[in-house]
Amino acid sequence: MSPQLPLTLRVPASTSNLGPGFDFLGLALSLWLEVRVEARREAPGIVWRERTGTAREWPEGPENLLWRAYEGACRRSSQPVRGWELSVRSEIPLARGLGSSGAAIAAGIRLAALEAPEYWTSQRQIEWGLELEGHPDNTTAALLGGLTLAVPLSEGRLRVVQPPLSPRLGFALAWSEVRVPTTRARAVLPAAVPFRDAVENPRRLALLLWGLQHGDPECVREGIADRLHVPYRLTLIPGGAAALEQARARGAYAATISGSGSTLIAIGERGAMQACADAMAEELRRVNGTAIARVVEPVLSPS
Repeated sequence: MSPQLPLTLRVPASTSNLGPGFDFLGLALSLWLEVRVEARREAPGIVWRERTGTAREWPEGPENLLWRAYEGACRRSSQPVRGWELSVRSEIPLARGLGSSGAAIAAGIRLAALEAPEYWTSQRQIEWGLELEGHPDNTTAALLGGLTLAVPLSEGRLRVVQPPLSPRLGFALAWSEVRVPTTRARAVLPAAVPFRDAVENPRRLALLLWGLQHGDPECVREGIADRLHVPYRLTLIPGGAAALEQARARGAYAATISGSGSTLIAIGERGAMQACADAMAEELRRVNGTAIARVVEPVLSPS
């Protein structure tokens, strides 16, 4: 099947973990990776017609996640590995805990699905995304949209539950120039945690999910607390702890690290989100020199 060209694939950013949802809770957010598919070529490979990032951000070789996802998807579905002319623009900052890698992988999978939609069901897409990235939260949210609880099962299977999200909730982001690669963020985590911490996290997760579904301020505030990764990763973000306090002081129900950082995310009443984003960015700016504030919307169904 040949898609009608040109066309544009839009893939959202995603936040992950959200406190106690370590490595399985994701939420698609309205920062976008846009891939305009200009033409199909006979020779395998990609011609980048236009790029907003550096060559390192969109490399030409097999380290390019979009190409790796596409090429691997073609081989899995026994379809030809074709060549494409693409224009790429991205609002998603790199190594900031907003799913830039997951979005690139999702874009590559969706590119393959253009020619083999009957093979590339949603289930196969998210399972291939898990295999490529190694954890399911970002790729699943980028592909399906909304709030996703993605739990790997045996033999590469992935079970996803999509709880509803209260429309009353707003989301604010802030990030500085500090990058926190996933490898570094995982390196600071302890090999073992006290039993009481392991017990506390699922309790908090239950509160968080109820709070996100019903817009309950107390459940969101108490549910966001985490003991497995946030206390350790926060040390990698200069000014991060103070910035989270500033968001809470401006009315956020909760504030924590987005993914593995360095982005910070605040959740609360929609009308308070700009003040929360600005307050977090101001604190990060004080320590790091520069910072960006954004108010974003949940993306419930990617286009």
